[in-house]
Amino acid sequence: MRPYEIVIIFDAGLDESAVRQVIDHATETIRSGGGNPGRVDHWGKRRFAYNLAGRWEGYYVILEVTAPPAAVAEVSRILSLADEVIRHKVVRIPEGVAGRERPTPPVEIDTEPVAEESASPAPSVPPIEAEASSVASSD
Repeated sequence: MRPYEIVIIFDAGLDESAVRQVIDHATETIRSGGGNPGRVDHWGKRRFAYNLAGRWEGYYVILEVTAPPAAVAEVSRILSLADEVIRHKVVRIPEGVAGRERPTPPVEIDTEPVAEESASPAPSVPPIEAEASSVASSD
């Protein structure tokens, strides 16, 4: 058996029961295939960097499992057929990394600019027309 991490992106408009149903089905498939489903980490709604399947937001869930490759292939097949899942990715964790403490999920950063009261306006820069005309005439 090998350690895997499965990242699942659900439609952000789904209710919690639909997400739970797909995750329960995936963990039951792992158990029936002789594997051991580990931690289920709900990252919640995140904004995509680009439009993905006509959506800009998704609900992220991370599954950590230890299972034989056949069981993980079956879970991947089930997730690819599920209408609730926008995208999923199965990653095999190297043996030296498996079992280590996982990093915390990324924190959303507010991208709105902060207005500073003491900021002075940027000085205007004069156009460089004189240099451009002298360079053009020297040819």
